[in-house]
Amino acid sequence: MSQAWAWRKSSRSVDTDDCVEVASTGVEVRVRDSKRRCGDIVAVTPAVWGSFLRSLADPLPARRTDS
Repeated sequence: MSQAWAWRKSSRSVDTDDCVEVASTGVEVRVRDSKRRCGDIVAVTPAVWGSFLRSLADPLPARRTDS
């Protein structure tokens, strides 16, 4: 089943298998644990995946120091 999808690893995980892999079906983006390739898969829309990736590139919001 999952062999039909072109899975790819992050370019930041070249030297390790501890990462996630993603595959695009054209309709959704599927995400799996590279160590558990037969395990669960999370599927999201391309818009949600793009939003997630943009959020990683944005700096973290300032933390409030007052309580």
